Amino acid sequence: MKVLVAGNLGYVGPLVVAELRRQGHEVWGFDAGYFEPCLTVLASRPLSRPDCQLYGDIRNFPVDLLVGFDSVVCLAAISNDPMGKAFEAVTDKVNCLSTVALAALSRVCGVESFVFASSCSVYGNATGVVNEDAPVNPLTAYARSKLEAELALRRLADSELAVTCLRFATACGMSDRLRLDLVLNDFVTSALVNRCVELKSSGMAYRPLIDVSDMARACAWAASRRGSGFSVYNTGQAGWNFRIRDLAEAVGKQFGVPVKYGAKSEHDTRSYQVDFARFAADAPGVLQGQIEETLCQVMAGLHGIGFDDSDFRNSHFARLPHLRYLIATRLLDNQLNWIRE
Repeated sequence: MKVLVAGNLGYVGPLVVAELRRQGHEVWGFDAGYFEPCLTVLASRPLSRPDCQLYGDIRNFPVDLLVGFDSVVCLAAISNDPMGKAFEAVTDKVNCLSTVALAALSRVCGVESFVFASSCSVYGNATGVVNEDAPVNPLTAYARSKLEAELALRRLADSELAVTCLRFATACGMSDRLRLDLVLNDFVTSALVNRCVELKSSGMAYRPLIDVSDMARACAWAASRRGSGFSVYNTGQAGWNFRIRDLAEAVGKQFGVPVKYGAKSEHDTRSYQVDFARFAADAPGVLQGQIEETLCQVMAGLHGIGFDDSDFRNSHFARLPHLRYLIATRLLDNQLNWIRE
């Protein structure tokens, strides 16, 4: 196949590109480049590069670019709740309106498969273990943008354009462009640089996790689907639903450090446990991650680059601080457009 990966220079994109190329596909990347320099790889190891890298904003996608492509994987997004809160209008424009416009353009250009990276955060606060037919309750601008995109994409799918919405669990694991503003990655980094695992909430909320390598395999699987209309999948593994407090204890035990509970920890209203049976049935063997292996890979990756920043939550490896740095240095405006001077 010839596949375009929109948003390939973020956290998930490098692994999606590598997996698609491993399977023999021609891969093009399209990215705004906000996080391109946020590298967590050794100079001696090559980056996961596409066959062709294009730069641009999904809000102004070139109308003729997709001619000749078989599949589009859309990872481009304002990609977490803090960023969604800080840039609510941009989040809606990028995550929903521009994503749907890209899918519509894909259909016009003869693309056969469109893959949308959605999120289990659409469940918000759920009782029990929820499947894809459960009521949704998005509590944040980020979650609302993902759900609204799903609803619009459903109307575009037909026998000519297969649309697959992957409701991913919370990402974790090692990448060329590691994010440290994700719960498991935060805990492991804290264990390394602060010699303790620090909770910023009460830890009573539940959250499902997925290794970023499994996310890449899921995207590659979905990109190969044809003629299936609209499909939505909770994407993760059984056994990867964790109460945050229990996850912190597991990380502390793995690396022999204590868990530190904040004196005034706030309760996280976002809490959901997710049923992944549909994905397991339709894509058997695609997801292969082991939580202990994921923990060790993140620790080994950080060790490998000599990471020692105790203020990592405000570093370039946390997405919102990095965007604020680009704005403060007049590289981006407040709508996240590059400033050309």
